[in-house]
Amino acid sequence: MTNSTTKALTNSRKIGFGLALLGAVLMSIDPIFIRYAGVSGFDTAFLFGLFSAISMPILLKMNDKRGIRKALTASGWPILVSGILMLGSATGLVFSIKMTSIANTFVILSATPAIAAIFSWLILKETTNRSTLFAIVAVMIGITIVVSGSVNTGNWLGDLLALFSVTCLALMFTLLRKYQDISRLASVGLGGLLLAIVMFYFATPSSYSMETWLIMGVMGLFTAPLGRVFSMVATRHISAPEVSMTLMLETVLAPIWAFMFFSEIPANTSLLGGAVIITTIFFYTLFSLKNEH
Repeated sequence: MTNSTTKALTNSRKIGFGLALLGAVLMSIDPIFIRYAGVSGFDTAFLFGLFSAISMPILLKMNDKRGIRKALTASGWPILVSGILMLGSATGLVFSIKMTSIANTFVILSATPAIAAIFSWLILKETTNRSTLFAIVAVMIGITIVVSGSVNTGNWLGDLLALFSVTCLALMFTLLRKYQDISRLASVGLGGLLLAIVMFYFATPSSYSMETWLIMGVMGLFTAPLGRVFSMVATRHISAPEVSMTLMLETVLAPIWAFMFFSEIPANTSLLGGAVIITTIFFYTLFSLKNEH
């Protein structure tokens, strides 16, 4: 391998990690916008879906040479299932942030790789090795610890919604793994459209202040879609396990923003359960990465 080739690969990896880091930072601030929107969960979900449905086709047009129509056609029927799963995931996320601590929501969301491994085993019949089985068991223990701390505080429903969100997300990742032709951007855009349509019947757009429109507009048009696109583009430069490991920063940053903006201090059970989950996912991803090379 020549020096120029080595240098090019090194620069590509730097770009990949930079994009993944930027994606993690942008996605970690979603709860700030959701909390500051000052409207109900239904209204927040409606606005989140509406702006995602606007921004994603634009990004698709810019990033996919096939165009919107061909991207949808090539994706086939699985994109509808993917959009429905995105609807479930986004709904669970928004209502979870409204009903439990931000730390709990993001700690439970960090379990996505382990839960996706379960669906890959059940649906795709992929071989599950010892490290994966260990990760699944450890993550389930961590989630149980986190939820147990919310039983007495009344936040357990928010924790269950986060678990519902991560289940939908893991199922969607399994679907995307099986059907490689599904456009990721079109999937998120369709999910946003479905979210806006469903939540419109429960929302009251005429009551929104200009501040609410601006706050959710910034999130739905810029930070939320860009964070997800950056993480997707990063996979062109670094491996999926490397992206997953970098995105774990999101789980660390979200509680920090919660403390800075809302003086929200995670419960001891959240810290303990979070430590179990994050440590497990870190070493599981590290092991997966090592096996790739």
